[in-house]
Amino acid sequence: MIKLTISDAAEKLGVSKEAIHNRIRRGSLESVMEDGVKFVLISKNKSSNTQPVRTSAKKTAPQSDERYYKFLEEQNAKLQQKVETLQSETRTLRDQKEQMLIEERRKIEQIYKDKDEQLKSIINAISSKFILNAPQEPLEAEIEHIQKEDTAEEKRLVPLGKYLKSKNFSKKKRAKIKDEFKARAQNDPRVIEIDKKYYIDLQKYDYSDFSL
Repeated sequence: MIKLTISDAAEKLGVSKEAIHNRIRRGSLESVMEDGVKFVLISKNKSSNTQPVRTSAKKTAPQSDERYYKFLEEQNAKLQQKVETLQSETRTLRDQKEQMLIEERRKIEQIYKDKDEQLKSIINAISSKFILNAPQEPLEAEIEHIQKEDTAEEKRLVPLGKYLKSKNFSKKKRAKIKDEFKARAQNDPRVIEIDKKYYIDLQKYDYSDFSL
């Protein structure tokens, strides 16, 4: 039997220190305590038989794990780089879209502004033309002339009812004439209706077909 520390025993058997502790707990390895240090008792035959195999396993497993972890780290770095690239492209596209919208809005505002200016110019030109072509007669005189014409026309108008009474027509005939005026009120310019009352202008129109 040989006496080895936990670390030496793990190296001798080609296993981890945790495996040595597990074997001690299971009772497959004997151990002793000396000055507070735990030693493992291993037979010479056992150590010589297992050393080559365990040593090979010890050398192979860490190398495989190291390559696997390195591969994962490389893949993770590539994925992280792709994520950062996509985020950057997304920000760029968003900024470009916002800039395009701003430019389109400015263009639309400018178009409406130009249209407004053109419309104002057209209105001003038309107004100037009307002013230049307007009659030289003062506006007040023109209004007074129109008012005089309206007053003269109103004086010529005679209420239909009053006219019929002055002619001593029978009640039946007056009713028939009124119905005729009512029927033609929408289409005959000679029938003058003011405030739902009918008027006639004998100086301007002939009403003989109305039996007047």
